[in-house]
Amino acid sequence: MKGIMTTMNSNNLIDLHCHILPGIDDGSKGLEASLRLAQEAIDDGVRYIVATPHHLDRHYINHAGDVQEAVDTFQAELDQRGLELTIFAGQEIHLNGNLDEIVPDLLGLDATGKYLLVELPHEDVPDYTENLFFRLKLLGITPVIAHPERNARIQANPELLQGFINNGALGQVTATSVVGDFGRKVKKFSRELLEAGLVHIIASDAHSLKGRKFVLREAFEEVAKWDSELALQLEQNAKQIVNGEELLN
Repeated sequence: MKGIMTTMNSNNLIDLHCHILPGIDDGSKGLEASLRLAQEAIDDGVRYIVATPHHLDRHYINHAGDVQEAVDTFQAELDQRGLELTIFAGQEIHLNGNLDEIVPDLLGLDATGKYLLVELPHEDVPDYTENLFFRLKLLGITPVIAHPERNARIQANPELLQGFINNGALGQVTATSVVGDFGRKVKKFSRELLEAGLVHIIASDAHSLKGRKFVLREAFEEVAKWDSELALQLEQNAKQIVNGEELLN
């Protein structure tokens, strides 16, 4: 993953959260749907994707080895068709209290596993979350909280997210949240989190579903309307994370 370069004026965007792999979760039902997603990503200026199928939620288990195999197979399909898109293996890992005990089966957003994409329950933040994040940090793992802007408890109590970020976690908002596809309330809250420094990444969370598309470039442009430096920083953060490097101040 080393050496990825990106600027907002190029077709080298990095997407760190995407359900593009065929047939292994709710993202894409099969190869043709995944190929359509791939073309949509390319059209949006995306050049690199960390494929993050759901893992350990109520519906899907995608072990690290299985995800890597799926990525290798899909990458071969992309290469055969001449689609200039590079896929890396990752997971969107549903929060549970023993993640620190099963690290060998967890894929990070980078090759070394330094950054781990963690999904909270949609309606709640379990009481053990802070302690779990602390134990992950002791292992050198930085939790990246997926789409906190859509979590009901964080919407009601943003200070919960503030506490996690203060203790070293990172936040990732969904591009469609930023541009308003989840409604005005979520768009407004996303901006508030971004302005408060509680968001470090914008990613697509793309599925082969209506309203879950690649709008990364539009999301960066939306942020740039009110803070161009932040928009550039968010894009740079994606590069740092996928390369397993520390974020730049």
